[in-house]
Amino acid sequence: MTQYKVVAFGGGCFWCTEAVFLQLKGVRSVTSGYAGGVAPDPTYAKVSLGKTGHAEVVKVEYDSDVLSFRKLLEVFFMSHDPTTLNRQGNDLGEQYRSIILYTSEKQKQEAELYIQELNKGRKYSQPIVTQVVPLGEFYKAEEYHQNYFARNPEQPYSEVTIKPKVEKIREERPELLK
Repeated sequence: MTQYKVVAFGGGCFWCTEAVFLQLKGVRSVTSGYAGGVAPDPTYAKVSLGKTGHAEVVKVEYDSDVLSFRKLLEVFFMSHDPTTLNRQGNDLGEQYRSIILYTSEKQKQEAELYIQELNKGRKYSQPIVTQVVPLGEFYKAEEYHQNYFARNPEQPYSEVTIKPKVEKIREERPELLK
């Protein structure tokens, strides 16, 4: 029986991050939610105000025999700007920060090493500000946030913001797609 592993990523709006990871083979599930904060029982309304400490994240359940953690990291860093503090595009606030929430010491070490490689190789013009922290409490987002892009592909935000990120992964990493 396959034993799935879990990690959470925040790369701005969770709608974008969710859509990117849902298309990868080896990914069993992607759940939009909130993590990394201190306020109990966060809601979209509270998190949006930027006062809970939570980031919009996706919890990814994956089969590491099919998709390595390294490949997840590669896709994560390809799909957002990890050099902007508390911001992705027009989304501004700590809830949109770049963050990896690991569930094992091995994930932590791999994430930190990968960030070092990217910085050393000057992949980006600025240093990476992505946080690497343990996944504590994860709170599932409201149902209307789940599978947002698939249910709302014609919405302006989907067309302008989500679709280009999804297409970038499809074009640059087709071998990882379902």
